[in-house]
Amino acid sequence: MGAPDAAIQRAERALGVAFPEDYRSFLSDPGSVARHFLPAGDFLTLCPVGDLLGLNDAAGPAGRLPGAVVIGGDGCRELLVYDFRQQPPPLLLIDSATAAWSEGLRQAATLTEFLTHFPEHGWRWQ
Repeated sequence: MGAPDAAIQRAERALGVAFPEDYRSFLSDPGSVARHFLPAGDFLTLCPVGDLLGLNDAAGPAGRLPGAVVIGGDGCRELLVYDFRQQPPPLLLIDSATAAWSEGLRQAATLTEFLTHFPEHGWRWQ
């Protein structure tokens, strides 16, 4: 079940961002995903709103990558982040130890675009 709007607003305030509308809609319904996608053969996790603050504190990208907000990843050490240095913020894939934005791999301009291509193509490694 998705998150109520008040929980999404609390997360936005705590992270100091305004989520894109398609991500807000995703958080509202279905709220999260954790599954293996075929035919891509890749695993994707998108965290529920209640896990975002802990995930961002634990992953710690904001200290290394100002404007980074982690929303999920591959279930291992790769993290899916919004780059809030840009508006609208694109989605990038970074390693948990990434030290510079130049090391990130662009995944999509929006969550909608990302979720459209992911089931078929999976993570973009270039």
